[in-house]
Amino acid sequence: MQIVRFIRRMIRAIVPPMVFLGIAGYFGWNATQGDHGMQAYQQQLVLLEQAKQARQDSLTEQAAWRRRVNALKEKGLDTDILDERARAMLNMADKDDIVVPYDRHDPVF
Repeated sequence: MQIVRFIRRMIRAIVPPMVFLGIAGYFGWNATQGDHGMQAYQQQLVLLEQAKQARQDSLTEQAAWRRRVNALKEKGLDTDILDERARAMLNMADKDDIVVPYDRHDPVF
């Protein structure tokens, strides 16, 4: 009878702290390794930085395309540059233009 009472007393003294330590260990592990823990938080921060960089890249590209589209509007076209570019692409000259021939091997600039 004494041994049974001693065993019960020891179980009552050991089991509650062990349960508490188990619960504390469980929550401690989840705080660092779990789905909402510290490592997951760090991974989310990395993904956030990547998303911010992708957004900045897309805004830069969008601004470049916006400048190109605005340059195509009627108010954005410079007639002199347009005329010069058309002549260069078509390899044509105006009757009032001065043409200076140069050798094929001599650099223009």
